[in-house]
Formats: sequence, structure tokens, C-alpha cells
Amino acid sequence: MTRYRMLGDVRVGAVGLGTMPLSIEGRPDEARAVATVHAALDAGVTLLDTADSYHPPGGTPGEGELLVRRALASYGGGTDGVLVATKGGRGRTADGGWTVDGRPEHLRRAAEDSARRLGGDAIGLYQLHKPDPAVPYAESLGAVRELLDAGTVRLAGVSNVSTEQIVQAREILGDRLVSVQNRYSPAVRDSEAELRLCASLGLAFLPWSPLGGISRSSLDGASALEEDPEFGAFHRVARAHGVSPQQVALAWLLTRSETVLPIPGASRPSSARDSANAATLRLAPEDLTALNAGR
Repeated sequence: MTRYRMLGDVRVGAVGLGTMPLSIEGRPDEARAVATVHAALDAGVTLLDTADSYHPPGGTPGEGELLVRRALASYGGGTDGVLVATKGGRGRTADGGWTVDGRPEHLRRAAEDSARRLGGDAIGLYQLHKPDPAVPYAESLGAVRELLDAGTVRLAGVSNVSTEQIVQAREILGDRLVSVQNRYSPAVRDSEAELRLCASLGLAFLPWSPLGGISRSSLDGASALEEDPEFGAFHRVARAHGVSPQQVALAWLLTRSETVLPIPGASRPSSARDSANAATLRLAPEDLTALNAGR
């Protein structure tokens, strides 16, 4: 199994870190959050994924971005090879819900704010968080193109999209579109068509909530699940290899396409290290046959 994958012209570790659990409700304290990022970096992770909306209800937009910046600033090793990806176009409500805002003026302002919070010359990867049904998608993508042209953003991605929207984004953004971030996991495989399209176009496919069926999403509450018979194959393969079923799920995802780059969340250092180790877990053909069947 390769340790690295390409995201546009940037080589990154084959498993990234989704930092949402570190900055939304239920988040760990600052020391553990920073230690989790540092553990991921130590284990070879070089892609950190956040968003301006990753904050608790009633919190301030960009709390997650500022946490990532502090964690990188306090890291004892080199960070030149770390790519920070953030997203814009969503918000939080006071009761914990999520909003969508794809208006061009909002996206331009949000990206400029994210760039200031993250520091550096430009946002490494900026992702349109979700299509806004109230705004023509081409208008939202046009704002991202303007951000690319202005140098605010170096590379662009889209999230929560259909195959048609991927094609449209490619037409508007050209080869500066480098990634698609959709939900995909052992439990949720309805983005198979989008994954295959990304493979054919050479776009990185970043599964969010990649441990569904094995662990809960940060949005679902408790992070651990009892063994589910529907996903028993992941547990059996894990026992055979002496690793966690979460690590098997990530290694399985990496076999789905050479463009897959999972971004599992973590809220403790041990989880971040375990996920990163999936990049070197070799699954046998018989393992993959069982995992692909999901049982």
C-alpha cells in the first residue's frame, strides 16, 4: 500500500486528518486537540481538513481554522509539506443546526476571512462545502474561480456533489479543481458513481465520515459502536491482522481507487495514529472480497 497520494500537484499522506471533532460540540480540551494534530503529523499525515463552520453552536466562525494554525505553529517538526484544506459555504445555527450559503459575495468574504485565520500566502485547498439550492451552482463556482484568479486560493475542491455538479465544476474551474469530498464509508456507498468519475478525471476523492458503520460521525454523538453484524467482515479482518476495524475500513477505502484519500476524524492522539497506519496495512484478495461484500 502506498503511503502517499496526489492532490492536484501536491503529494500528501494517503490518509488525512479531519479536524471537525476537535472544534465542534463535544470537542476535547485545547491540549488534547493540539496533541491529536501533532500525533497525526508524527504518523505521516500531511493533509489537515477543516472548515470555517467547524465551531460549536453560538461559537465564532473559524474556530477550527485557528486551532489548526495554533497546532501547526506549536509543532516541533517541519510543516512545509502540510496542506491545510478548509471549506466555505456553510454555517451553524444557535440550536446546533447547519445552514448553507453559496452566494458569491458570501464565499468571497468567507474565503478571505479563512485565509487571514490560517495565515500564509494563500489557502492551500479551498472547498465549496455544499451546493446552495437557492443559488445557481455556476454562480458559486464562479466565486471560487475568482478566488483562484486573485491568488486567495491555490487549489479548489467541491463537496456533497453529484456527478453532474462535478462535471460543471470541472468546466468552470478547469484543472485547478483537484478534489471532491463526499460521504462514503462501509455503511454509505451511494457516491460510487462520483468516486468512479473522480478516478477517471484524476480528481482526489476525499470520503468524509469514512468510518460509517464502524464508528459514528462526529455529528451522530458517541464515537464508538458495538460490532454490527452487517459489517462483521471488517471486524473479522481486523482480528486476523491484529488491528482495529477502523484501520481496516480506511485501508479498504484506499483500495477503492488510487485517487481516494480518506480524512477520518479523531479526538485523541491514539486514534489519529491508528488511522494513519492504515496507509501501510496490506489487505489480501480474500479480505477485499469479504469487505467489498460488506459482510
